[in-house]
Amino acid sequence: MDALYTTVVFAIVFATVLVGLSLRQEAAAARTSRVKRLQIEEDSDGPTLTKRMSRLSHEFAAFPFLQKLETYLLQSGIYWSVNQCIALTGMLFALGLICGLMIGHDWLLAIAGSVAAGLIPGAYVVVRRRRRIDAFMRQLPFALDVIKASLEAGHTLLRALQVLVGEFDAPLGSEFRLVLEQTRIGVSLSKALEDLAQRVPESDLRLLVVAVRVQSDIGSSLAPIVGRLAELVRARQRLQQQVNTFSSHLRLGGVVVGLLPVVVLTIFGIREPSYTAILFKDPTGIMLLKTAITCDVLAFLIVRRMMKLRY
Repeated sequence: MDALYTTVVFAIVFATVLVGLSLRQEAAAARTSRVKRLQIEEDSDGPTLTKRMSRLSHEFAAFPFLQKLETYLLQSGIYWSVNQCIALTGMLFALGLICGLMIGHDWLLAIAGSVAAGLIPGAYVVVRRRRRIDAFMRQLPFALDVIKASLEAGHTLLRALQVLVGEFDAPLGSEFRLVLEQTRIGVSLSKALEDLAQRVPESDLRLLVVAVRVQSDIGSSLAPIVGRLAELVRARQRLQQQVNTFSSHLRLGGVVVGLLPVVVLTIFGIREPSYTAILFKDPTGIMLLKTAITCDVLAFLIVRRMMKLRY
């Protein structure tokens, strides 16, 4: 049986390595063809993200969470397909299940390990998406200042975006470079910016898209609007920083309360092993330990949810 477990684990690890290598190879090709995948014909009826959703297979498009996964992959800048992400999740799920059975010989532990391992790709995508969007928004006020200065100097908006691409690094520079590439292949600037607003779903960027659309429709001056928008974005970011500062002790308290049982159990296990031995040897103690771990994880998630301030 141990030989069977070892063989299965080796096969899963080998397959995971192969998938990782294929992802790296396809990422290079995906970067060069991303403009073509995001291209919108001038007579299209919807945004690019919707057109990408329609290219999913029928069985995938029937599941809303797969459409959301495709959206998150696009917004995070990760060059994975939905199939690749699902395959990697399945492999990690199976690997966690087998490792849990080999280590603890317990189905409950095995299921918990498989769920934790299977959530790794999704968690990675969510974290990458959030970090990319936050980095973009930190650069946005300075980018708006550059656009305003270029417009006041007499340049067109396209020329201002070219200056922007040359001055800023990723993710803002790469995203606006994609906007310029789309305009070069015939996509209107309004639709290219609409695509940008879908890749970076933030209300502040949406205001810039609306301002450009209004300016193209009625021909108003865009420089004062962009300057006012830069001030608004900075004010919102200062407010967010103040909220994070005022709520930092609450979030720290939630982390301490969540980790306190683990710390106490560890200290007692080191100083007085006889106090905690029953939790690991007696069947009733093992059941109580599993129940406590489950309740502690649920409480940690609930407290974390309560600490999210919406304003």
